Amino acid sequence: MVKSSLYVGGLGALFASSLTLGCRTTPPPAPEEPVAAASPATPQIPSKAPSVADPVSPQPEPEPEPEPKPLTAPDGTVIEPCGEPPPGMACVPGGPFIRGSDDGPANTHPAEEVWLQTYYMDLYEVTYGDFKACQKSKACLRGGPLYNDFSRPTQPIVGVSWYAAVRYCEVAGKHLPTEAQWEKAARGTEGALYPWGNDVATCEHAVIKDESGRSCGVLKRKEHPKKGRTFVVGTRPAGVYGLFDMSGNAWEWVHDWASRDYERCGDACRGTDPKGPCDGRDKCRGHEKRVVRGGSWYWDASYATAIHRRTHYPINEIQDFHHFGFRCSASLEEARAMAAPQ
Repeated sequence: MVKSSLYVGGLGALFASSLTLGCRTTPPPAPEEPVAAASPATPQIPSKAPSVADPVSPQPEPEPEPEPKPLTAPDGTVIEPCGEPPPGMACVPGGPFIRGSDDGPANTHPAEEVWLQTYYMDLYEVTYGDFKACQKSKACLRGGPLYNDFSRPTQPIVGVSWYAAVRYCEVAGKHLPTEAQWEKAARGTEGALYPWGNDVATCEHAVIKDESGRSCGVLKRKEHPKKGRTFVVGTRPAGVYGLFDMSGNAWEWVHDWASRDYERCGDACRGTDPKGPCDGRDKCRGHEKRVVRGGSWYWDASYATAIHRRTHYPINEIQDFHHFGFRCSASLEEARAMAAPQ
């Protein structure tokens, strides 16, 4: 019986507890949203696990860019790049250029491709002051203008022989330019007629004779004023390669013996670095005159082209005297020698 009353008492207590819970005014908390079970992460399995026995191979070094091929003349001469120009000079890059003309004066025929090694050219015509200083030192030959009003220190020297021009350039460690060197420096590579292109020369471009008179209408002092005079160097804009007065102002001696035309000159005027008949040597059978280029204050625009070839006896004696000037050129070797410590 004791067991029965315990059993009944237990049921009563449980029943009473149920009634008490059923009378609560605060609802029981809502059950939490069920959380989906996370699926197990898929393991990342390397395609081939590194190991000490099988190290990862390093990436190969990229191939270096191939060196550009040097510019090479048809005869195999390798054209060198410009270096630092000597003071007062500009670099004329080597390579081919159009020399001559098919429709200019007869002695300029034919137009033809010629190759030159890189070289340097004086920015200005050699001045009266510089030439006279060399002459005074007794290193240079005598020469100079016979006209008055041509002796300002920075006017171009005129009235010198070809020999005096050659000597001056040699004393300076340079050389009188070949005809091909002079022409490329005056016209560039594409066959232009003038240092600035193909527009006909005017007094804005060059010191020449125009409708106002010789030397762009500027009169010479004292006698024969209308003959005009040279201007100080560099009064007109620079042309190709930064060179001044390659057209007009003073005619300029070049090294070559004169040839009737390039066709009859033949191989001596072709190829790489041509030097003209007899390779420019002191004596050349059948040749008596050297070449003068560039026109001058005295002549009109047709003479001031980059192709015009005037010829004259190199001695330039009093009975056949002309007021020619010059500028100097330097080879790569001469430029390096000038730059070397003295």
